[in-house]
Amino acid sequence: MHRRVILNHRLLDFARARLPANTSAALHGRGVFTTLAVYGGRPFLWREHWTRLVEHAARAGVDLASIEEEKVSASLARLLAANEVERGRARITLMARAVRGLWKTQSADGLATDVLITTGAASPFFEQGLALTVSPYRTNTLSPLAGLKSVNFLEQILSWEEARARDFDEAVRLNERGEVVSATLANLFWVKDGTLYTPALSTGALAGTTRARLLVLAEEMAVPFVEGVYDLSDLGGADEIFITSAVLGVRLVTSFDYRRYSVPMASVALHLREAFRQLTLAGA
Repeated sequence: MHRRVILNHRLLDFARARLPANTSAALHGRGVFTTLAVYGGRPFLWREHWTRLVEHAARAGVDLASIEEEKVSASLARLLAANEVERGRARITLMARAVRGLWKTQSADGLATDVLITTGAASPFFEQGLALTVSPYRTNTLSPLAGLKSVNFLEQILSWEEARARDFDEAVRLNERGEVVSATLANLFWVKDGTLYTPALSTGALAGTTRARLLVLAEEMAVPFVEGVYDLSDLGGADEIFITSAVLGVRLVTSFDYRRYSVPMASVALHLREAFRQLTLAGA
């Protein structure tokens, strides 16, 4: 993470940024966030990220009455310039102040929600592809947090760390019904006989901004695609697998447990990756 951050629209050194200790975000994890890719010094897919952030804030009970999109966007632009971010990533976190229930508190300064904006370097790109395994941790579709990008993100981080401890780059998560959901920190796609597949949001998958844009690209490129409910046998029979996120972009998977994948001559994944790269160059 870069040293300078924005806290409630003030540019600060991260060591000087101060948040109250007794808040709903600190005590209960009541907050939401989004991570954006930055290309050419500009946030990528801003409108899609902001729309999802607002929707998730409503689901999580984060008060946005005093939060203005234009002000947040201007603060983000200010931070990107201050940290000289041409290509990288930015995270916007909205954290609720007022605590309800056993630890009732109200904000002394009247602020309902803290806005924290941070930036960092771009994720390194590995041309050799990613190694994928199956996570032992399941997604609970009955949870009110299912599909929600909240600051209570420990479950996904623990799942990712477990895969890394076994020398894999990422892992496939299943839900309580045994349906394929996603990778631990990314959306999941695969190709079989020229058709693109991805788990439906009903499985507990996050409505990723990159995921949504890939589906638009697939339609524009006349690539047939299906959002559905699948099990591991469907994924295991794939010709190609790749994952997507704002941080990773489009990353090919070259091994899934004991199976290895080569890139075919008419690779759908490569064509989609190149089309997405062209979008980032255009700043769409």
